[in-house]
Amino acid sequence: MVSDVKIGITGLPGAGKTTALLSVLNMLSKEDPELVIGGMINEPIIEGRYRIGFTTRDLQTGVIETFAHNTIASKIMVGKIGVDIEKLNNVGVNAIKTACENCDIIVIDEVGKMEVESELFCQVVRDSLDVDKPMIITLHKKSRNPLLQDIRRRDDVRILEVTPTNRDLLPYKIVRLMNGENI
Repeated sequence: MVSDVKIGITGLPGAGKTTALLSVLNMLSKEDPELVIGGMINEPIIEGRYRIGFTTRDLQTGVIETFAHNTIASKIMVGKIGVDIEKLNNVGVNAIKTACENCDIIVIDEVGKMEVESELFCQVVRDSLDVDKPMIITLHKKSRNPLLQDIRRRDDVRILEVTPTNRDLLPYKIVRLMNGENI
């Protein structure tokens, strides 16, 4: 039984936000195979020791699109990585909209520097926070973007930080919170 809690996972880049999120989703799916989980997951494209881009994946359809890469020529650059907002909107934004309408749990990974460059993404995140469904959202730790600040200030979002010390135990804590336990 999943409660209507909204969980924000924050941490430094590379701390394990997405890994913790994927662990939680795996545990929730094992507990209740009927649970419908939707939304988007962003994953890094790594070459050697370097992140050279990011993909976004629709959790329900499995569609994956590279929306940020060091080979993308764009007006929007985050470091050396160019961002293609249209690709983020086509997969990520649509996945969030569908999750709000049709899923038991809404997942948004991640609200970060690249993603907030999309006005459509920011609006769908704001809208999804007002949907009466459980949500897990990962958040860039240090950004001063107004959307991230608004999320951090919300009373209905419980923010948890993933660190090297707690990264293995945090998914269990999140599952317990999702199941309505007070921790």
